[in-house]
Amino acid sequence: MRIKCPYCGERALEEFTYRGDATVTRPESLDASATDAWVDYVYLRDNPAGPHKEHWHHSAGCHAWLVVTRDTRTHEILAVEFAREGS
Repeated sequence: MRIKCPYCGERALEEFTYRGDATVTRPESLDASATDAWVDYVYLRDNPAGPHKEHWHHSAGCHAWLVVTRDTRTHEILAVEFAREGS
Protein backbone atom coordinates (compact mmCIF):
# COMPACT_ATOMS: atom_id res chain seq x y z
CA MET A 1 0.00 0.00 0.00
CA ARG A 2 1.26 3.48 -0.87
CA ILE A 3 0.03 6.77 0.59
CA LYS A 4 0.26 10.04 -1.32
CA CYS A 5 1.46 12.66 1.19
CA PRO A 6 0.35 16.17 0.16
CA TYR A 7 3.90 17.47 0.90
CA CYS A 8 6.15 14.59 -0.15
CA GLY A 9 4.17 12.77 -2.83
CA GLU A 10 3.54 9.04 -3.00
CA ARG A 11 5.44 7.08 -0.38
CA ALA A 12 5.63 3.49 0.92
CA LEU A 13 3.46 2.47 3.86
CA GLU A 14 6.57 1.94 6.02
CA GLU A 15 7.06 5.73 6.22
CA PHE A 16 3.70 6.16 7.99
CA THR A 17 2.27 5.24 11.38
CA TYR A 18 -1.41 4.39 11.75
CA ARG A 19 -2.87 6.45 14.60
CA GLY A 20 -6.51 5.38 14.71
CA ASP A 21 -10.05 6.05 13.64
CA ALA A 22 -10.56 9.64 12.43
CA THR A 23 -14.32 9.51 12.95
CA VAL A 24 -14.23 9.17 16.74
CA THR A 25 -14.59 12.36 18.80
CA ARG A 26 -13.28 12.78 22.33
CA PRO A 27 -15.90 13.43 25.05
CA GLU A 28 -15.81 17.03 26.29
CA SER A 29 -16.66 16.31 29.92
CA LEU A 30 -14.05 15.00 32.34
CA ASP A 31 -16.42 14.42 35.27
CA ALA A 32 -17.85 11.12 36.49
CA SER A 33 -21.20 11.70 34.76
CA ALA A 34 -19.50 11.08 31.41
CA THR A 35 -18.18 7.60 32.30
CA ASP A 36 -20.22 5.84 29.59
CA ALA A 37 -19.02 8.31 26.95
CA TRP A 38 -15.38 7.71 27.95
CA VAL A 39 -15.79 3.91 27.93
CA ASP A 40 -17.23 4.14 24.41
CA TYR A 41 -14.40 6.49 23.31
CA VAL A 42 -11.58 4.34 24.68
CA TYR A 43 -12.81 0.79 24.10
CA LEU A 44 -15.57 0.58 21.49
CA ARG A 45 -14.71 0.71 17.80
CA ASP A 46 -16.65 -0.16 14.69
CA ASN A 47 -15.09 -2.46 12.13
CA PRO A 48 -16.48 -1.01 8.90
CA ALA A 49 -16.33 -2.73 5.52
CA GLY A 50 -15.80 -0.08 2.87
CA PRO A 51 -14.58 3.54 2.90
CA HIS A 52 -13.28 4.63 6.30
CA LYS A 53 -11.38 7.72 7.56
CA GLU A 54 -8.19 7.06 9.51
CA HIS A 55 -5.48 9.20 11.12
CA TRP A 56 -1.98 8.55 9.79
CA HIS A 57 1.29 10.26 10.77
CA HIS A 58 4.09 10.64 8.22
CA SER A 59 6.61 9.63 10.87
CA ALA A 60 9.57 8.91 8.56
CA GLY A 61 8.96 11.91 6.34
CA CYS A 62 7.58 15.43 6.83
CA HIS A 63 5.80 14.55 10.12
CA ALA A 64 2.42 15.72 8.79
CA TRP A 65 -0.79 14.39 10.34
CA LEU A 66 -3.14 13.11 7.66
CA VAL A 67 -6.69 11.86 7.35
CA VAL A 68 -6.64 8.97 4.89
CA THR A 69 -9.90 7.65 3.46
CA ARG A 70 -9.25 3.99 2.75
CA ASP A 71 -11.49 1.17 1.54
CA THR A 72 -11.00 -1.45 4.25
CA ARG A 73 -11.98 -4.28 1.88
CA THR A 74 -9.40 -3.54 -0.83
CA HIS A 75 -6.95 -1.17 0.96
CA GLU A 76 -7.44 1.29 -1.92
CA ILE A 77 -6.62 4.86 -0.86
CA LEU A 78 -9.56 7.04 -1.88
CA ALA A 79 -8.41 10.41 -0.47
CA VAL A 80 -5.64 11.97 1.62
CA GLU A 81 -5.97 15.35 3.35
CA PHE A 82 -4.27 17.22 6.15
CA ALA A 83 -5.73 16.55 9.59
CA ARG A 84 -7.02 19.58 11.43
CA GLU A 85 -8.92 20.36 14.61
CA GLY A 86 -12.19 18.45 14.70
CA SER A 87 -11.19 15.81 12.12
